[in-house]
Amino acid sequence: MVTKKVFVFDDNKDILDLCTFILEDAGYEIKTSENANNIEKQVADYMPDIIFMDNWLPDLGGIQATKALKNHPDLKHIPVIYFSANNDISALANEAGADSYLSKPFDIAALEEIVRKHLS
Repeated sequence: MVTKKVFVFDDNKDILDLCTFILEDAGYEIKTSENANNIEKQVADYMPDIIFMDNWLPDLGGIQATKALKNHPDLKHIPVIYFSANNDISALANEAGADSYLSKPFDIAALEEIVRKHLS
């Protein structure tokens, strides 16, 4: 069976470590980035099966980063899960063109469930 790949963009190292721990434990391969610089290249070089995108990223914010991916012919098929503690997360995810969203703080079951749902 091919291991599914998850890419998490978040400027918070603790969140990245937590996601890595949870998702590797669940059997996924994971890559993380603390910025969205050259977002298309970062994603194209790894070609994940799903992406988690934080709203607050240095330089290119989550909305612009998500839009860049969704406008890219080779990357737009990859589900992007918007990932934020912002109260307006559903509106932000919608504006960004994300496929879904996950509020922070999240619980482990919710994280695993959203990954499963989008990768099945």
